[in-house]
Amino acid sequence: MSARYALAIDFGGTKVEAALVNEAGEVLAGSRFRNPTGSAATSEQLAANVVKTAELALAALPAESELAGIGIGCAGPINVREGRVSPLNVPVWREFPLRDLVHEVAPHVPITLQMDGLCIALAEHWVGAGRGYDNVMGMIVSTGIGGGLILDGRTVAGPTGNAGHVGHVEVAGLDDPCACGGFGCVEAVASGPRTVAWARTQGWSGSTGEDLAASYAAGDEIAIAAVQRAGSAIGQAIASATALVDLDIVAIGGGFIKVSSDIFPIIRRAIAARQSFDFVTKVKVVPSGLSSDGPIIGAAALVHHKAMVPSF
Repeated sequence: MSARYALAIDFGGTKVEAALVNEAGEVLAGSRFRNPTGSAATSEQLAANVVKTAELALAALPAESELAGIGIGCAGPINVREGRVSPLNVPVWREFPLRDLVHEVAPHVPITLQMDGLCIALAEHWVGAGRGYDNVMGMIVSTGIGGGLILDGRTVAGPTGNAGHVGHVEVAGLDDPCACGGFGCVEAVASGPRTVAWARTQGWSGSTGEDLAASYAAGDEIAIAAVQRAGSAIGQAIASATALVDLDIVAIGGGFIKVSSDIFPIIRRAIAARQSFDFVTKVKVVPSGLSSDGPIIGAAALVHHKAMVPSF
């Protein structure tokens, strides 16, 4: 039998990536390509990079293999019914017709679009740290903070596709302004760029998450305070989400979660403060089992595990 592949596309605030992924959740060697996105790009540049990246990945499809479908994960908010996206950190795209754009690359192939956080949850449940659990939240802590939910073994997308936006849960006691219009959202407090920005207001002289990690490892007091602040905020958000939907496990990936291995104990301490709620403190918080592959594998899961994804 010929192999069946999904063309998986992940669009975020830093890059767009595409690859072919088989039914075992394995990325086909030589099929993975990426191009930059970012807030400085024009809409036309973003669209061209999406098309170029998808075409390069699609061209790697082995002879006699089947393209089962296309899965797209995109930073939110999104409009699943219309196939439109408005990534918060990409201001030139508001209600942009991403599904129609990708349809031009492969006109006769079914396309499924969902929020990238839901894709992360699907990937962790399928082949990552969430295997064997029915109530899973996948999280990414990077340029932004995203998330997605699987409850009772089914994905939860909501009527617009935006359920699971844990990055915009507000954290008690903090009022950092957020791009969404709120104050104290965990993304505004604990994402990589916002944590770096806070550290700089305290007198730290570095400029990147990598710099912050190095300063933390060297024992810099401001870097330590910044990582503690971010980890506590993430823990509070997870505790709130668990109180709402009774999660079993939260798997966290993304570049900034690697700032220090200490961040996971900090997160867990914040959750442990809910000491009278055993159903909250029981939640397991673990690193992603997929590292940087999670978003791409999750986009492929929209095709290979389509029965778990609500239809619109």
